[in-house]
Amino acid sequence: KKGFIEKIKSKIPPASERKKLVPLAMMFFFILFNYTILRDTKDVLMVTAKKSGAEVIPFIKTYVNLPAAIGFTALYSKLCDRMEQKDVFYACTIPFLVFFLAFAFIIFPNVGFLHPHAFVDKIAMALPEGFGAPLAIVRNWSFALFYVMAEMWGSVVASLLFWSFANEVTTVDEAKKYYPLFGLGANVALIFSGQYVRFVSAMRANLPPGVDPWGVSLKYLMGAVVASGGCLISLFSYMQRKVMTDPNCVDQEKQAAKKKKKKVKMGLRDSAKFLMSSSYIRDLAMLVISYGMCINLVEVSWKSKLKAAYPDPNAYSAFMGNFSSATGSVTLLMMLLGRKIFKHFGWRKAAMVTPTMIGVTGVAFYALTIFAPFFEPIAAGLGTTPLMLAVIVGAAQNILSKSSKYSLFDPCKEMAYIPLDQDSKTKGKAAVDVVGNPLGKSGGALIQQILIFGVGSLAAAT
Repeated sequence: KKGFIEKIKSKIPPASERKKLVPLAMMFFFILFNYTILRDTKDVLMVTAKKSGAEVIPFIKTYVNLPAAIGFTALYSKLCDRMEQKDVFYACTIPFLVFFLAFAFIIFPNVGFLHPHAFVDKIAMALPEGFGAPLAIVRNWSFALFYVMAEMWGSVVASLLFWSFANEVTTVDEAKKYYPLFGLGANVALIFSGQYVRFVSAMRANLPPGVDPWGVSLKYLMGAVVASGGCLISLFSYMQRKVMTDPNCVDQEKQAAKKKKKKVKMGLRDSAKFLMSSSYIRDLAMLVISYGMCINLVEVSWKSKLKAAYPDPNAYSAFMGNFSSATGSVTLLMMLLGRKIFKHFGWRKAAMVTPTMIGVTGVAFYALTIFAPFFEPIAAGLGTTPLMLAVIVGAAQNILSKSSKYSLFDPCKEMAYIPLDQDSKTKGKAAVDVVGNPLGKSGGALIQQILIFGVGSLAAAT
């Protein structure tokens, strides 16, 4: 019995590690809680907007999201040169929270005035049908702006700011032990936020006539995002005061050396040359770009089917809430497996799981979409329609792809940054995570745009 208790105690991290790991896990929880709500909301806004649909997404990712990501990378490089890393965190995070609050309480209630539908309708009459998608971005510009800000929250706060900070306070050995499990608490956030989205979407049944149900839902959703963001900033402040100054948690000599080291200020062109000169950074960028292309090709086609099945914004939002909860549950299981995979098979095999998963499940989804008449008897036998079967299989594809990314692909990528010097960590990571991800999605989006212009719609293209 004593041996069993000792064995349990040996699995518990020492106090010095718990002091930094617990608040880091909580920070990741609040970041992903917000990202899940924002990800689900941005899709509802753009896909169900007036004269819009899933075919708008490729154009947003290429012509709005990618330029915004490149611009932010240049700004982030300047901030890193002129400010301490902790101040960069505050400077990047707080504007996001201010925007999301303003969107729900100021911008969305006035979209009837702000969106130029009549003006765009006149332009649309003189253009071919294939231009409907890019024009939908102009007519629903505030929704497109929200879409980009929500995407940037994932790239900037989750991928860049959080992991940069985590890599700063953890050692390589700690990362190998805890990064695969790091997201366990965070993926509980996917379950909680998914159910919160579903709860808010269900509130429409109790609203009096004449009240915009989606407008009310949006206020509750963005209110939760701002509250969660406040908790995130409080935890980060606590770590700066209590963890970063504790020699048992962080090597104070290394921290002092970083502060003393004179920063080399580089412009955008010099930063690009610096990054391109590193084959290590280029390889990491190719991993992220390839993932973005693959997931985008399947995801946009699936969302097109999803809109056809759930045209109402609140019904769409409720489905996405359940989808996020399922993603969180599956990711929890995958993370438990992830630690075993790292231990027994190593980094290379762990990194190969995600592309294999995307390939196999993506083929299954497109087979069901392309050969829909063949699957009609099977769908009828299951008591559903080919459309709903495509929605369910597409959801399963996304859940399995995202869960393998969160549990294996992301930890593999983050471990690869730890041995790098500080400049490569900050600027290299900014380029890879903030630009690489939207660049990959834009690559997949470009293929879809060519098909949409060629055949007139996303549905015809798939």
